[in-house]
Amino acid sequence: MSNKTHLGHTARKRFGQNFLHDDYIIDSIVSAISPQPDDNIVEIGPGLGALTMPVAEKVNLLNVIELDRDLAERLAKNPILSPKLKITQADAMQFDFGILASTERQLRVFGNLPYNISTPLMFHLFEYADKIKDMHFMLQKEVVNRLCAGPNCKAYGRLTVMAQYYCKVIPVLEVPPNAFIPAPKVDSAFVRLEPYDVPPFLAKSMKILTQVCSMAFNQRRKTIRNGLRDILDVEELKALQVDHTKRAENITVEEYVRLANYVFDRKEKQAEQA
Repeated sequence: MSNKTHLGHTARKRFGQNFLHDDYIIDSIVSAISPQPDDNIVEIGPGLGALTMPVAEKVNLLNVIELDRDLAERLAKNPILSPKLKITQADAMQFDFGILASTERQLRVFGNLPYNISTPLMFHLFEYADKIKDMHFMLQKEVVNRLCAGPNCKAYGRLTVMAQYYCKVIPVLEVPPNAFIPAPKVDSAFVRLEPYDVPPFLAKSMKILTQVCSMAFNQRRKTIRNGLRDILDVEELKALQVDHTKRAENITVEEYVRLANYVFDRKEKQAEQA
């Protein structure tokens, strides 16, 4: 059997498929997720069902979103699993997760995410943060380091600020390459993201917060006064008590929210005067 074929399915590179097969790791992940019978739970990219099977055993119904048509059909034909599954063959990046949530039952999302789309997919899911109770993901270890980073370190970036704006980030366990078929060339890690009911620092406009972070981190080698010169001058930065000589990675989440709220208020004021 080729090292890319597992249970008769050949891993597709374009879908970034790496299948979990280490029982100890699988058990650790399922106990970290701790699925309950009535959970409103959704798996992204169930693949060959390494996590689907043990989670489905513990819940009444499991929503799964699978892009690969062959794998979706395979799950639909599985006599043990199929009665427990609601299968949607779709691209999770385009999927409206809001339709699965209800006010009484927030979503619990989990998945062994394809590494090539993990960051944009998390940004997509943050848009539904108010409908999500928690998220558990297998990611590249480097991405988990970025999610957990604090200011003043290289891993701290736009993903850090946005993830920590929306969620409490808790690393769960590290996973070696040999836990997968085919083995990826990088280390992996499993992480829990718990969206806040109310973010600790409230942005008045997510669009402007995203814009401020993008501008700052797109020029992360520059000082913040140069990175944000198109929208904020030195006097404004000083008035907001943000050190204009710092770089993007030295600015806290709270400071980014403060800058974004100032830009928002200024725009509102200008609109009123126009």
